[in-house]
Parts: sequence; C-alpha cells; structure tokens
Amino acid sequence: MGKSGSETPWSFALIRLLFRFVLKIFYGSIVIENAHLVPKTGIPCIVCANHSNSLTDALLLTTSIPTKCRNMLRLTAKATQFGHKTFTSWLIESAGTVPIKRRKDYTRDEDADNTETMSKLFEALELGDAICLFPEGMSRYHPTIAPLKTGVARIISDVLTRNRLDPNFEIHVLTCSITYMHRQHFRSDVLVTFHEPMIFTPKDNPELLSPVDFQHIRDLTSQLHSKISSGTWDAPSWDLIRTAKLAARIYAPLGTSMTLGDHVRLSIAFQNIFKAADARTNENFSGVTAADQTDYSISEVNQLRGDLKAYQDQIAKWGIKDDRIRHPLPRRVIFFRLFIRFTWAACLFVISLPGLFLWLPVFITTFYAVRNFKKTGPIFDTWDEIAQYKLTYGLISGICVWIFGVVLTRSIAPFTVFLIPSLMWMTIRWFEDAVSAFRAFTALQRLLRVGMPQLKAMHEKRNDLHSQIMNLAVNTLGLPDDPENYFRAAGGRQKGRIQGRWDSSARYFSIKRRRKRDWNETLRLYDKVDYPEDDSF
Repeated sequence: MGKSGSETPWSFALIRLLFRFVLKIFYGSIVIENAHLVPKTGIPCIVCANHSNSLTDALLLTTSIPTKCRNMLRLTAKATQFGHKTFTSWLIESAGTVPIKRRKDYTRDEDADNTETMSKLFEALELGDAICLFPEGMSRYHPTIAPLKTGVARIISDVLTRNRLDPNFEIHVLTCSITYMHRQHFRSDVLVTFHEPMIFTPKDNPELLSPVDFQHIRDLTSQLHSKISSGTWDAPSWDLIRTAKLAARIYAPLGTSMTLGDHVRLSIAFQNIFKAADARTNENFSGVTAADQTDYSISEVNQLRGDLKAYQDQIAKWGIKDDRIRHPLPRRVIFFRLFIRFTWAACLFVISLPGLFLWLPVFITTFYAVRNFKKTGPIFDTWDEIAQYKLTYGLISGICVWIFGVVLTRSIAPFTVFLIPSLMWMTIRWFEDAVSAFRAFTALQRLLRVGMPQLKAMHEKRNDLHSQIMNLAVNTLGLPDDPENYFRAAGGRQKGRIQGRWDSSARYFSIKRRRKRDWNETLRLYDKVDYPEDDSF
C-alpha cells in the first residue's frame, strides 16, 4: 500500500520502554498469544480490546505489540483525563493520545462534539497508523463485557467511504482479549490474546459505504463483541467465574503442564456451559462447542454448579486448596512437610531482608495511595483503576528509592546504580518463593486442624464432583479424557509451560520469573480465590 505510518514520538518510545519494565515487575507473567497476527506498520489498523483495567489496558497493549510489527500504537482516552497537573495526565498526553469526549461527562451535547477527534483518527488510519479503541466505551470492574458501542464500526464505515475511489484500500481490525487472573494484585498473571484480523475494503464491503444501513453497523459490532468475548471472562456474575475456574482445576488438577492460555480457555469452556444453563436456554446450550450437547440437562448443570460452589466455599473456609483434598496426606508426611516448608520460608525471608528495606517505601506509598483512592467511590467505579495507581505510584516511589540510594552511596555510584535495581529484583524473586513456602506451611497447618474424618468425607465428595465434571467435559464439551497427558504433549515451549521434572526444578530457581504450578497465585500469604463481592471491606 506504500504507507509508512507516522514517526514514533520519542516520548512514546520512552513510555513504552519504561512501562514494559514496570509491567514485568508488577505482573508475574505476561503471556502474549498470536503476536504474529499484528498487521505491520503502514497497514491501517484498529486495535479493539475489552476494557476492565483502566489505563493499564492501554499500557499493556502498547507493550504487547511487537515493535518490529508496529512502530507505535495511537491511543485514545477520555478527555477529562487531559490538562491536569498530574503524572497520569502527563503520561497520557506525552504518548500522543487522542482525547475522546464522552456524553456522560458533559451537560450539553454540543460540548461532547468529537468531530475534530474523528478527523485526526481518520487521517492517522489513512497514513497507515494503528489506533487503539475500547469499544465498551468505559473501563469498569465487572465480570461481563459491556455491550459494545458502535463507534468502531462507524469509523470503519467512514474511512472506507472516504477512500471509496480506491477499491483495494484496506483497513484491518485486530481484536484482542485481555484476561487478568487478578488484575490489581502484585505478581499475578495476564494473558493477551490477539485474534485473526478482520479485513475490510470498499470493493469487498460495499454495505459499509455511505449511505449505510445501520443494521450492518450493529452486525459488525456484534461480530467484534463475539471475537473479544471468546478469549476472556464474560459472565453475569463473579460467582459463575469462580465456579468455572474451580471446574477447570478439578478437570485439569494442580501440576498439569499447561499454558496460561490453555488454562483460560478451559475455564471459559466451563463458564459458557454454566452461563447457558444459568440463562435457562433450551437451545442446546447455545454458544457451547460440543460433540453431544444433549448428554447433560440444564437442571443437571445447575445442580453441578451449586455443588461446586458449596465445595469451594468449604475449602475456602478451611483455607486449603483443592489439591490437598485430591491427594490426602498422612499425618507423618504433613509434619515432615511442615518442617521443610518452614525452614525454606525462613531462609528465603532472611536473604530477602536487605532488599525488602528498599521495597518498604514503595509498598507503603502504594498502600496508602490505593487505600485513599478506594474511599472515593464504589467498587464498580474505582477498582478498575487500582492497578493503574499501583503502577504509577510504585514507579515514582521506586525511582525515588533508586536515586536516594545512588546519592547516599555516591562514592561508589557507578556500582550501586546497577546494584540497587538488581538487588530489588532478586528480592522480589526470593520473596515470591518465601511467601509461597509460607503459604504452603499455613495450609498444612490447617489440614491438621480440620482433621482426617472431615478430609476423608470431603475427598469422597470431590471424587463424585470429578466424575460429573469429566462426564460433562468429555461427553458434552468434547474435551480430552486424559487432560494431564494431553496438555503435556500439546503446544511448544511457551512462556509458563513446564516440560518434564528437570524443567520444573530449573524453572523454580529462574531469576526471570517464578515457576508457577497454579496460575491463580499472587504475592499474598493466602490463596486468592474470591472476588470483591465475596470480600469484606
């Protein structure tokens, strides 16, 4: 097409480099799937994704798109975030972000006029740039994807109409699904999945040329929603997602060699069938891919979901994982493991102490910033910005610690300028392992308090649930009947994937990232399985 795209502003390149570093520290693993599908610079492209984590979503997309494919991603943000004397406002403006006026933020419709903004976006696309839009129209802390606005489809229609004299003019729409295991928690994991681009031309899509029947706009918006929701959580309640994740863990238990993407797609498969039954549809569980969708009735699926919830509530009350019920341990083994876990946790805590003093100002700053921010509004309106606050305040306080440490040791500054960040990084790695060991230690203690008779009864209940889930998974969802061997053989050497016992042990001591057997893990002294509506505030 002969287009080269806009030049990358130095501020955008700096921000991308800086936040690639910060995101890798905040999140334990950022797994990017299908990056090869990203259209190259010079091809007009609209990147569309779900929007559940405020500015963090935009930063994540910016750093996930390979620089060899796109030199920059032109972002959009609500206009009310511009013009303030804050770090966030500077960050948004410096990245070349385009302001979008939302009608809800203005009292008069004429004040929310985006004509000039749209012209800038049209020109950027015609230059061969990529623009980023979140068609939900807002970021929100909610388990379901909001109905998409028609803005993306209308932009496609307008750009095609402006270039109707060039029948081969192409505009690509790259849909993306972003899935956070726990979006606001330190060292949790993120999955970014790019889908096959949708390509539009005036020749192949005359129905989108002006004058356009608005039904075509709605149909295209519906297609975008379907592609985005296919790769991430999209359920009517957090409780349904919680139950679907438990079903996936029982089907493919802790220790199964699987990628984060496999884990998410497996959970989505159970989510979809629970969601279909929850809606009480009789259309053979519409939306569920299955070999034989009639093997399980709606009432049986709803009953299974209720049993799973009761099981999860009980083990969460005890503070133990499903794996402890799956493989009951003799008391002598529990006592031996208690000694090993405590000793290992103590050793790692001791060697982490020097670096934790450096991290202490960062933890205190972000804790108070987030605590005060939570008080400004309800969960659904503020919790989507917690990660953003932690990232920005953590970055600022971390830089201050680094500068202060270098100044304090100015006689050996050429050495400490590299030593301080290296020590802080290794401290996080050691601390992760220490917290994990201590978490296992406390779980083993709880096993002793629960008692063997109750654990045996719960073990029998789990076996019954496992049989039902395997029946549902194999006969209704069409999943493999031997998940542990299947996922061990499937795929290649992807991030997060463990192949063999030696790889598992070696990955445990990797300085790059912690080897996780459980994608639900965060840097906390307890296992995070519940969601905001289940927590107390």
